[in-house]
Amino acid sequence: MKHETLEKNATLLLIFSLLVVTIGGLVQIVPLFFLQNTIEKVEGMRPYSPLELAGRNVYIREGCYVCHSQMIRPFRDEVERYGHYSLAAESQFDHPFQWGSKRTGPDLARVGGKYSDEWHRQHLADPRNVVPESIMPGYAFLASKPIDPKGFGANLATMNLTVNNGKGTMYTEDDIANAEADLVAQATGENTDGLMQRYPKAVARNFDGDGQITEMDAVIAYLQVLGTLVDFSTFKADMSR
Repeated sequence: MKHETLEKNATLLLIFSLLVVTIGGLVQIVPLFFLQNTIEKVEGMRPYSPLELAGRNVYIREGCYVCHSQMIRPFRDEVERYGHYSLAAESQFDHPFQWGSKRTGPDLARVGGKYSDEWHRQHLADPRNVVPESIMPGYAFLASKPIDPKGFGANLATMNLTVNNGKGTMYTEDDIANAEADLVAQATGENTDGLMQRYPKAVARNFDGDGQITEMDAVIAYLQVLGTLVDFSTFKADMSR
């Protein structure tokens, strides 16, 4: 048989193997050069509001991502435990992204709206208050660290530098100009019309129950938005594999 010639000749087998790999690689790679964006747009996704972004900054600063991934893989056990598998579009405004599979604690991709603000406050202050077996350290100090809204527009402008080598736009000039007002509006629940126009589905209220705008407010606001922007009733997960 003809294939025996290839199997018995190491040089021919190597040449034809390289040829097959080259053709397969070109078929997969070449089309990507003609796509402006490899991430499918999903209705509902938006950049983080100023308060949510502040919370995400604290989340990263404190190393929360080391124990909590934000990527639900498309496997039955993952979906049954955490919810709909993660879509690429959900991370398009995350720089850096929070993917991973290392989980000392649960995945947080769908934690938004799952618990009350008070639950999150108690959990962050002393995790054993709500999860007795938790080994997570406490972050009570976040409630005593105020956030100064002044000049927060610079944070949004900086995020624009992460898009398309600084040539893209994540936040508009209007977003940047209103960053301070939007941060205060979301943390107090007052004068939220502009906030809601710029950041639909933003959760706006006094998150930790006191009169200050603190890092505790910001982290809770960030956690409460995770997984809430996309209407997953419009997606059907294929768990046949």
